[in-house]
Amino acid sequence: MDEGVRVITVQGEPEAEAFCQLLRQNGIECAHRLTEEEDSAFENFGPDGMREILVHPSDLEAARALLNEQ
Repeated sequence: MDEGVRVITVQGEPEAEAFCQLLRQNGIECAHRLTEEEDSAFENFGPDGMREILVHPSDLEAARALLNEQ
């Protein structure tokens, strides 16, 4: 995703996929990737590392609201 902004950071790919599925079901395009943060309190916590979920800047507030409902 070009020019995506982080909406949340989660512990691993399965959780990232679950969050992205929820966002997509609600019309919000998203992607996830390994976080580039090296100072994270969760660094090396999960088997596949921390992942950040990205959305378009115009969808950021809607994505946050939707994820906060969970």
